[in-house]
Amino acid sequence: MRIKSGVTTRRHKRKYFKLAKGFYSDKSRKWRMVKQQVEKSLTAAYSGRKDRKGDFRTLWTQRINAACREHGTTYSRFIAGLKKAGIALNRKMLSEIAVTDAPSFKHLVGLAGSGAGLKSSSKAAV
Repeated sequence: MRIKSGVTTRRHKRKYFKLAKGFYSDKSRKWRMVKQQVEKSLTAAYSGRKDRKGDFRTLWTQRINAACREHGTTYSRFIAGLKKAGIALNRKMLSEIAVTDAPSFKHLVGLAGSGAGLKSSSKAAV
């Protein structure tokens, strides 16, 4: 007597159908289309999680740049000045400071400007 695999197959398919809930038309009802669409969606979700990190970094950079320009400098000069001044803050934190605490960000811009200015004046003197 052979052993049928109905229970195992049903359990396997149930997982896929659960993931396909809410998909359009037959992509949520027919097994072959469900299987294809779920695999494609999982691939897209994986790459989307990687892309999101870059998207946030871009957003932070844009926010920092906008705040810098309000204080009369550019993003690149600001970041270079912070590095020369020895201030190690990541872009996420700089963005948060720029959005929520304008006086502190203005102080950072001043430090970055003086940090960049000190190095350039010492080079000129040498």
